[in-house]
Amino acid sequence: MSNKAWGGRFSEQPEDWVDEFNASIHFDKTLIQYDVQGSIAHAKMLAKQDIITDEDCQQIINGLTTILNDYEQGNLSFDVSLEDIHLNIEHELIKRIGDAGGRLHTGRSRNDQVTTDMHLYTKEEVTQIIELVNELQQTIVNIAEQHVNTIMPGYTHLQRAQPISFAHHILTYYWMLDRDKSRFQDSLKRIDISPLGAAALSGTTYPIDRHETQSLLNFGSVYENSIDAVSDRDYIVETLHNISLTMIHLSRFAEEIIFWSSAEANFVTLSDAFSTGSSIMPQKKNPDMAELIRGKVGRTTGNLMSILMTLKGLPLAYNKDMQEDKEGLFDAVHTIKGSLRIFAGMIDTMTVNVDHLQQTVYNDFSNATELADYLVNKGVPFRSAHEIVGKIVLWSIQHNVYLLDVPLEEYQKAHKRIDSDIYDYLKPENCVSRRISYGSTGQSAVEHQLSVIKQHLKTN
Repeated sequence: MSNKAWGGRFSEQPEDWVDEFNASIHFDKTLIQYDVQGSIAHAKMLAKQDIITDEDCQQIINGLTTILNDYEQGNLSFDVSLEDIHLNIEHELIKRIGDAGGRLHTGRSRNDQVTTDMHLYTKEEVTQIIELVNELQQTIVNIAEQHVNTIMPGYTHLQRAQPISFAHHILTYYWMLDRDKSRFQDSLKRIDISPLGAAALSGTTYPIDRHETQSLLNFGSVYENSIDAVSDRDYIVETLHNISLTMIHLSRFAEEIIFWSSAEANFVTLSDAFSTGSSIMPQKKNPDMAELIRGKVGRTTGNLMSILMTLKGLPLAYNKDMQEDKEGLFDAVHTIKGSLRIFAGMIDTMTVNVDHLQQTVYNDFSNATELADYLVNKGVPFRSAHEIVGKIVLWSIQHNVYLLDVPLEEYQKAHKRIDSDIYDYLKPENCVSRRISYGSTGQSAVEHQLSVIKQHLKTN
């Protein structure tokens, strides 16, 4: 005879290693607070519906509360043979309060119980992720406000392209994160749904009130279809997708930080608190936090792929495969929360090397487009201006000078309409300030962008 909660129809016990393979208690104990929360709501509803007595209900609530307290104080152990957090808590509850504990599972199944736990967990964690994204966005804004007038090289193809405002560059990540935040916020509509009361798949014959448990658990709505309630994992896929995309954005930002902090660029200096050293090379200061965030994208993207492959081809309703929905989500949530906290601290404490950035844009050809625009303003067709400037750049490279160092006679050999005002026109700060189109890098445009962001932060 099996000693399992479902063991009535079984005559043999599984071997220990089979129990170990089948069990999820090693990781789903993460859900204990949500399991207790859901069970208390279920017990209150059962009592309200006269399915259990008020006395049984109060015993159940007291028992579950002490179980959770014991767990939080490290005084509760779990049994692998009981498989998961649900049966471990139920077994412990019956041990503590007797038959009343055995009545708790009336009108529900582990199928709706576990997905209730997962909805509660995901709702709370996504809300926390949104708060952490907000904090990182605010950190970005704080830095941008300090560096509207700091000029740096802008890149395409990792080649110097045009001088830009440092604030304009870093605010790009504000907007990336804002889209991420919007996706998380929108996903809450599909997370905030109660499956409790769907039972195994077809509902129950007991006169339960699913809207009562919805209200007690503060869910926004209930699943209208009991099969959908226990088989839906879309909200987990969506959360993992949103985490993966946010982590990809953090990875892109991390790559910039890694490059900016290199000796070759020297655009920023990272705080010692967010750097590490070398075990053999004493001069090294490595951007390991940024590199770790860049590396962890493999984990979060892998977790997304894993759940997609788990769900592919699964028939309705619940299948044991769905036990694989938890570890990946738990890991991804832990990873993104840590990454967001680290990133905010890392960029908040970094130093922007303003003088070096200023020197850098004077020692490159990122003002070449300005020279072409100068000629266009003198009536030269842009295609002709492009070719003329290309030849001037080539001459400058061959003579080891930059555009601000080219003698006026050489400019006038290239085109007679180039005059002495070209030198002021090509200064990097003037190149930036002339960018006046909406959303551009010019100081006035960046100041306006910041005002839009501040208003945006107030309402989001």
